[in-house]
Order: sequence, then structure tokens, then C-alpha cells
Amino acid sequence: MNHIAPKKLFIKTYGCQMNVYDSDRMADALAPHGYMPTQDIGDADLVLLNTCHIREKASEKVFSELGRLRELQTERRATGGDMMIGVAGCVAQAEGEEIARRAPMVDMVFGPQAYHRLPDMLAKAEANRHLHPALRRSVVDTDFPEEDKFAHLPAAKKDVTIGRGLTAFLTVQEGCDKFCSFCVVPYTRGAEVSRPVAQVLEEARRLADAGVKEITLLGQNVNAYHGEDGSGRAVGLGELAYLLAEIPGLQRLRYTTSHPRDMDDALIAAHRDLPFLMPYLHLPVQSGSDRILKAMNRKHTSAEYLALIDRIKTARPDMALSGDFIVGFPGETDADFEDTLKIIRDTGYASAYSFKYSTRPGTPGANLTEQVEEAVKVERLARLQELVNQQTADFHASCVGKTLPVLIERVGRQAGQIGGRSPYLQAVHLDGSTDLIGAIHDVEIIGTSTNSLVGRLKQAVAA
Repeated sequence: MNHIAPKKLFIKTYGCQMNVYDSDRMADALAPHGYMPTQDIGDADLVLLNTCHIREKASEKVFSELGRLRELQTERRATGGDMMIGVAGCVAQAEGEEIARRAPMVDMVFGPQAYHRLPDMLAKAEANRHLHPALRRSVVDTDFPEEDKFAHLPAAKKDVTIGRGLTAFLTVQEGCDKFCSFCVVPYTRGAEVSRPVAQVLEEARRLADAGVKEITLLGQNVNAYHGEDGSGRAVGLGELAYLLAEIPGLQRLRYTTSHPRDMDDALIAAHRDLPFLMPYLHLPVQSGSDRILKAMNRKHTSAEYLALIDRIKTARPDMALSGDFIVGFPGETDADFEDTLKIIRDTGYASAYSFKYSTRPGTPGANLTEQVEEAVKVERLARLQELVNQQTADFHASCVGKTLPVLIERVGRQAGQIGGRSPYLQAVHLDGSTDLIGAIHDVEIIGTSTNSLVGRLKQAVAA
């Protein structure tokens, strides 16, 4: 029997939860080829940068990291070793050939839809190592394949899955058909594609069997999920939630990120009917100005968004909301910004993410005139964040005195302390035995700190 000599793999993950999931699956794909994860980048035989194109100057940050890796690679070669380098993810998808041109020491450049071909790309890259330096070329794969990458990826190894803890991500949908004018996702992740129902359920069962208690379903527009069942019928996210609720051992379900246009009646009903579907919803609105929403190509109005929130809270009165906001979109006036502050006040958020608008090459927004001055963006962002931070603090304070079911996940930072997550994704710290880790316990909330809640174990009342 041939044994593959172990090699060390280091993956640096940028950006969203989907990239975290993708990095795990890349490690799964390489494990049968002898690659084992390492936390020491300097000791790695293969370094993969799993990149994100959402943040400002994303590609510059990647090239800066590649400069540091080139130095490490040179040091390794000077001592008779070597280090292969790959760039994956959305920056790779958008700028594949440019990366290969500017950083010729990179062995592989591949987009999010090519992970299942990683072993083949690696074999080609290793073969290139035997060529004269003048003939070497990076292996570049940024095509959008017709085949389903998930069907070609190996199942996660059980020991690896266990290492991921009590919670896990599970990608069910990729890509986007919305074409918001500020966003690169349709160009880097492609059109909306949903995994078949059976494939999702199989992976969820494996996770539950490995001890995972809480799964977060991922997608660029996760509530646009329309995977086919065994008869070829399209199943929405709401119906999928009912199916997942039947898996033994799975106790909590979340999903992110959603689009208001895809929040249908079936999904709202699932929130009404399924206690295991957590009452915490990330539903970005981006702006409160209808004029700016139209320029963003969001295809909903502020009134429609607020009406949707009312429907959701009618079905699930304890629902807490999270949102995304972009300030300084081209043409945004003071009045438009005030409309955004108003929708924040009208909605009341448990948390929110907010950003200054920055252009993304290749998007319609990059060609818009009336760019907002940087100083104005900075001032508006500060005002918006002050408002949402106060709402978050108010929401945390509203939990004091309540008893919440908390999934205890870990040992706390202080002696005798343990920690977990509330249904609203808040970190909760309390004194307790490590024997409590791995289960959901009722916790009375007795206080708050900057970013978390303080609780104490609710004692059962003797009969």
C-alpha cells in the first residue's frame, strides 16, 4: 500500500462566512492528497489565500500579502525547501490573469467555483515546478463551470467536522441575480445556484452526527434558495427549514445573508412554526432613501421594507433584526441620509454593519457621477454608527431580567466561567461547570458588558 508523505497546508481566509466554509472544504479536498492543516504559515508546504472582494482595496491587500509570502518562499528555498502559493476566492475570480502577471511566484489562481478541481490544479502546478523558470506559468482557473462543484467535493472527514465545534456553516446557495449597482458578487460568484435538497440534508445529518448542535445556512442570497427535491420540484428555504428540523440532534438553525425581495410567505411561516429557527434575522436594507435604493438597483422601497418587517414580527414577535447600511452612495444628499437614519429608528436593530461606499471596478456604481466627498462619508458613518450602537446597547439592556436558552460552547476567559450564544447570537458569559458545555441551558440575564451579556444558570424549581 502506498502512503502519501504528509504535507502542511495553511489557509488564510478573508471576508464572509461563506469563505470560511469554502476554506474548510478546500482542506477536505486536499486531505486525501496528504495535506494536513498547520497554524504556522512559515512551516507550510502550500499556502492558500482565500480572498474577498467586498471590502475597499481588497486586491491591494492581497498583493501586499503576496509580497510577504514571496519573502517566506525565498527563505524556504534558500534552505532546500519550498512553498507553493495559491490565490483563491473572489479577488482571484475578478483579477486572475493580473495576479498571475504581477505575482509570477503564485502557483495557482482560482475562483470560488473551481475548488473541486483543486487537486488537479495542484498536480499541474507541481508539474510546472520542473520547467525552466522562463517557461513557468501560474495555473489559472476562473471559469464558471457547468458541473455542480458540491457534487465533486469529498465529504468532510468526521474528525475534521468535530474539530469545528458545536456550530457549523453549511453553504446551500451561491451567486446572485440581483445586480445591485454597488456589488461585485454577480461577477465573482456567478448566477444564483442552489444545492439539491438531498445533498443539503445529507451534509446536515453528517454534521449533527458529529455533534454539531447549530447550523447556519449560507448563501449570497440564501433566502433565494430553490434547490430541487427528488422529483425535480423546486424547494424554497422555508420548506427546507421544516426538513432540517426533523434531523435528530440538530437543535438550532440560522441563515444569512437575505434579500428583502426573497423573504416569502413560506419562510415567514417557518419562523412562526419552528422554534428551532432562531429569532434573529439579518435583512439588509442598505439605505432608507427610495431615490438611493433605486440607484442601487435594490428593487424595493423603504415602505415595502418596513411592511415586510411588520409581517415578520407579526409571525414571530420576538424577532430581532440585523442590517447592512452603505453611506455616501453616489448622489446621496443630506436628505437621503436622514431617510436612512429614519428607517433605522423605525425598525430598531439589534445589530448592524455599516460601511462607507467605495467603488468596485466593473460594477455600474463605479461609473456613477456625483461621488460624495470622503469627509462627508466619514461624518455620516459616525452618526449612523452612533445610532445603531445605541440601539444595540438598548437591545442588550432589554434582555436583562429575561431567561434565555443559551447554547454553552466553550470555557470562559476567567476561572470557573463558561460561555455560549443566545438565540439572538449574543455572546453570554456565566459561571458554571464545563460539564454544561455542549447543551442548551436556561440562563437568567443579569447584566451586560460592551459586546456581551452576563448571566447565571437558571436553577430548576424542585417539585
